[in-house]
Parts: sequence; C-alpha cells; structure tokens
Amino acid sequence: MAKRKLFRFDEMKSFDCVFEPTIDDCKNDSFLLKGNWKKEYFKNNNPIILELGCGKGEYSIGLAKRHPNLNFIGIDIKGARMWYGASTANKEKINNVAFLRTRIDFIDKFFGLNEVSEIWLTFSDPQPKKANKRLSSRHFIELYKKFLVANGTIHLKTDSDLLFESTLEEIEKHKYKILVKTWDLYADAGNLKDESVLEATQIQTYYETLFSAKGFKIKYCKFLVD
Repeated sequence: MAKRKLFRFDEMKSFDCVFEPTIDDCKNDSFLLKGNWKKEYFKNNNPIILELGCGKGEYSIGLAKRHPNLNFIGIDIKGARMWYGASTANKEKINNVAFLRTRIDFIDKFFGLNEVSEIWLTFSDPQPKKANKRLSSRHFIELYKKFLVANGTIHLKTDSDLLFESTLEEIEKHKYKILVKTWDLYADAGNLKDESVLEATQIQTYYETLFSAKGFKIKYCKFLVD
C-alpha cells in the first residue's frame, strides 16, 4: 500500500494538471499562478469553479466533462486520493481541469481578487468538535471572499445533518442569500427548478455512493456571499 502511494505521488509530479505549492509559496504569498490561472494555465477567459476537499476529484472531472466552456480546479491535501482525478484528466486530456494539492487553510494564497466564480463543497469533513474548521464556517467564507466574484456562489452537498444545519445557521446569521435548500436532494430534485440541482444529482462522489448505500439522505444547498 505504501509503495502504491509513493508511486502515485511520483507519477502526479509528471502531470501538467497538478500543482503542489511549497510552504514558502504560502508564507511569501509567491504562488505564480495566483491571479493568473486563466492566462497562464487554462489559456482562456472562462469562469473558474473550485471543488474544495475534492477527494478523488469526481466532481471536478464530472463537471469539466459536462462544461468544456468552464474551468475547474479540485483542491485537497490527500495526494493519493487526488491521483484518481488527476490521472483521468491526464489520460483523457481534459484541458479545462486542474488539481491543487494543499490545505484549504491556505486557499487565499493561490487565487487573486475576483478570480473564482463558484465553489463546490462536496462531502466535506463535518468537524463535529471544531466548528471553525468546517469549510462553510465564517472563517473560511471570509477567505473565499478574498477571491470570489461579487455574489459568488457556494454549493454544499453532504450526508451530515450537523454540517448542513450549521451551514444553514451561518447563512441566516450572516445574511447570505440562499437560492436552494433541501434536506433530501433526491426526493426533492424534481420540484427544485435550478440547473445546479441537476448537476448535484447526476455526479456522485465515492463517499456519496458509500453513504447513500447506508441509507443516509443527501442534503444540498446553494447560496451567495457578498
């Protein structure tokens, strides 16, 4: 198992779609693609959408295939998982997707003002004992606002009642604008007239498949922050 991980780490270094910033990039705010993703990597001016805590990158890959006119970046610290999405992008030459291996805590070090249009939080760790570490907490929202466009969109898809409820509380407390909310995505999908609901139901992560099989209801919300 350890040898397989090492092989994947080494192989990812050869993928043009994978970026692994150094500690110095974070400390010195010197990541060269910050503010330049469209020009230097994607070579277009299409909107950028992030998947934070992307795991194996199912959403990043799935969305990139569905929307060749948009750019996607999957972000996670777990390189062995990220390898799956990165190797798919590399093998299938999916040019509108990239992967960034880093901790989400440093996310504002890698994107410039108004550089990102949307964020997907797909089955994030609910952090039951550390509310401030939840990716939909006020702490992280303030980081996202440094690079999100005005009224940037955030999507949350989760099996966790705790994470979903705390996110709704954050939305109400800080007066974000909620666009879609459902405690049972697949039961309510037919009644929710929003294009993103279709995206949310047609792409499933490894963890969603796992939790759904155990009977967990999948929750989803979409909101704007200013």
